[in-house]
Amino acid sequence: MKLEDYSYIYFLGIGGIGMSAIARWFNAKGYPVWGYDKTRTALTETLEQEGIGVHYTDDVSLLPREVLQHKAETLVVLTPAIPANHTEWAYLKAEGYTIKKRSEVLGIITASAYTVAVAGTHGKTTTSSIVTHLLHHAGVDCSAFLGGIATNLNSNLLIGSGDTAQEVIVVEADEYDRSFLTLFPDVAIVTSADPDHLDIYGDKEELIRTFQRFVSQIKPGGYLFIHHSVDARLTDTVQQGVRVVTYGLDSGEAHLQQLQINGRWFEFDAVSPFGNVTGLRLGVPGFHNAENTLAALLAAQVLQVPGQEIRSGVESFTGVKRRFEFVYESKKKVYIDDYAHHPKEIDAFMTSLRALYQNKRILVIFQPHLFSRTRDFADEFAESLSKADKLILLDIYPARENPIPGVTSDMILAKVQCPEKMLLRKEEVLEKLSKNTDFDVLATIGAGDIDMLVRPLRIFLENNGDGLE
Repeated sequence: MKLEDYSYIYFLGIGGIGMSAIARWFNAKGYPVWGYDKTRTALTETLEQEGIGVHYTDDVSLLPREVLQHKAETLVVLTPAIPANHTEWAYLKAEGYTIKKRSEVLGIITASAYTVAVAGTHGKTTTSSIVTHLLHHAGVDCSAFLGGIATNLNSNLLIGSGDTAQEVIVVEADEYDRSFLTLFPDVAIVTSADPDHLDIYGDKEELIRTFQRFVSQIKPGGYLFIHHSVDARLTDTVQQGVRVVTYGLDSGEAHLQQLQINGRWFEFDAVSPFGNVTGLRLGVPGFHNAENTLAALLAAQVLQVPGQEIRSGVESFTGVKRRFEFVYESKKKVYIDDYAHHPKEIDAFMTSLRALYQNKRILVIFQPHLFSRTRDFADEFAESLSKADKLILLDIYPARENPIPGVTSDMILAKVQCPEKMLLRKEEVLEKLSKNTDFDVLATIGAGDIDMLVRPLRIFLENNGDGLE
């Protein structure tokens, strides 16, 4: 399949963070683009402002005239989140349209490019965003497809000039639904391979086997940068000629030295087989983000970015929306929002939060994501959330799943060991906070629609922040 065979692009599920990036890419390349999504969001509204037609009702009559009249020239891009009984999908299948998953299209776009692919059950969005920023900051002509809104770009997409003989593309390699198996990267980063998406994989062993397939697709002469804690079996399938480098905070061939926390800044030196870089200052807090920066630094080094450019690039990186994002700060209160939805992510977030705010009272509001993940990791969620002083637990966000009998947020709540804990509906949170503001640090955590609380909570703190007690 060649992209030049198509003149019209239609997206089923255009509002997803990964789907919207590809839609923007096609739009920027001059293709007419339309799409369906079930919910109007700030992101879909931005797509509309950029000239992309979006509708929100599953109705064949709303398909664009051009799509209906030019079947052979239309490419339909599908997200796995679209349900099997979707009317438009059923029609397009029955009519014989070319329908490709988002991951397949990403594989086609990157096929002829020098590709840096960032994989991992957590850490990939931040790491791919740092790689992108370091390259872009240093003047490397590159494009990037990201799974979050990089604040330096204010976008989930970077489009290079395409003038170079071989374009550099940075891509977030998603393990969900085995999507990353469409990629054949020159450089791969694996930040983690902890059990997750067991509704797809069944067990950890199948997840490991799939990651092995991914790393086996790294091109000869390429690089694999892999976190030292990842199951060592992952590297068994790497092709001959691929350079494997382990990395970590204080372990691995690449690691950090002289790590200090100075206010919000994490300051450290990087030890790398491609040359040490000293005096690094990262303004996005978190031990895990320091590790992500190290992985990104290695990718930048193999693309010949000088140490001084890496140093200034790291210092100027401002983060990713909903990844340790500072929403509000005053003399008495701090509010941070984070996308963490796996126990390992929450544990890393809470460890860093505790290091930043020692002896402060931390209130966490957490929304579990998926019934299956809650069922599979209730004990681990409880352990990581027990690092809070106070916990407000919301109902499970179902996303693509139907309820599982007996699986509720109470499974986590019952096991949490912290001084104060409660289960609330999202609509009850503000009222509860208005009656009890005994906290110094507020954190909202989760990958569902908990982000709808961010603005109301910020406004609440802005109006009451320094006079709450």
